[in-house]
Amino acid sequence: MDRADVIILGGGLVGLALAAALDSSGLSAIVIDPANPAGRMTQAFDGRTSAVSSSSKRMFDTIGISDHFPEPGCPIRRIEVADGLDPGGLAFDPGDDEEPLGWMHENRHLRAALLARAEAGKNIWLMWQAKPASVERSEHGVTVRLEDGRVVGSPLLIAAEGRNSPMREAAGIRCARWKYDHSAIVSTLRHERPHDHVAYEIFYPDGPFALLPMTDDEGGHRSAIVWSVKGEDAPGFLSLSDDDFAAEAEAAMGGFLGKIGLLAPRSTYPLGFHHAARITDHRMALVGDAAHGMHPIAGQGVNVGYRDAAALAQVLVEGARLGLDLGDQQLLTRYQRWRSLDTFMVSLATDSLTRIYGIPGQTASKVRRFGMGLINRIGPVKDRLMAEARGTSGDLPLLLRGLPI
Repeated sequence: MDRADVIILGGGLVGLALAAALDSSGLSAIVIDPANPAGRMTQAFDGRTSAVSSSSKRMFDTIGISDHFPEPGCPIRRIEVADGLDPGGLAFDPGDDEEPLGWMHENRHLRAALLARAEAGKNIWLMWQAKPASVERSEHGVTVRLEDGRVVGSPLLIAAEGRNSPMREAAGIRCARWKYDHSAIVSTLRHERPHDHVAYEIFYPDGPFALLPMTDDEGGHRSAIVWSVKGEDAPGFLSLSDDDFAAEAEAAMGGFLGKIGLLAPRSTYPLGFHHAARITDHRMALVGDAAHGMHPIAGQGVNVGYRDAAALAQVLVEGARLGLDLGDQQLLTRYQRWRSLDTFMVSLATDSLTRIYGIPGQTASKVRRFGMGLINRIGPVKDRLMAEARGTSGDLPLLLRGLPI
């Protein structure tokens, strides 16, 4: 039987980041995933983009993921929030000399960088196109038997399988969940005027419209959109011609970036919320979407997963240095305490924003604009919100501060 310090079920964005974080401090990981990674690198598989917060970027720099990006990503230097196209919005602008609020990456480039870093890891064993036939979590360790007959073992199992985590369900961990009556339409736009590294979040009663800056290419200026529309309206938006959809997007933006054209096929996915009652079990920890999922309204979903990875890596590395069993309950309790409040507060904030900005009517809009104007004038509150966007608030793990464990 092959053994490692941890077994990670799931080789997605968070699972591979965790493997790299552990590898950078000398801990070994076996990553098991049923997918063929080559199929995940295409725009057809995942045409979405992700905002990597500045704290997540520090971790990527520290553990060597940033070295493998096919493109450096586009810095977000300003975020503008508006209630429709009316004046009185909110702007987060840290200044040119400060760290960007985040970096925009195409998901396929994120996956390529994470995979390349994992393949370069001395302590990472990647088992692609492999499925667990059985998982045994005993008093003395974890044993995973794969469908092809191989058997692997470790002191700790990490579930990074996504929102429908089989291990979470098998452990009987309850999950609060609900669906929003919305679907997100994602695509990439070409636009006439430069975005100047500004991300826009425009709130409409039917759902928020996010415009996210991307690196320019030979053809000119690009931005990604995440447009939340009522679930019943999503098929209609998808059935429009490219030109008609571009015209709708241009109208939703108020035309401030000039003429709009579509660069990528549109895709859609339903929006929902889920939050696990706990993120640990006997010799098991949950990370990323296996533990929590939220509305993309603030672009925090995957970054909260990276915070899970950074915190768990630090708990395990420090435990290993003390000679502790990595599946020891006191280590898992520390991880649970460290992450549970942060994930709950971010989830609650994104859900509240979704509901507050979904209230129709002029009165509600005036109240929201008044609130945004107030925040604009109160420096400490605005700074706190900027820290949340960067992922630099709270008890930060070392990797998110740019420090090795």
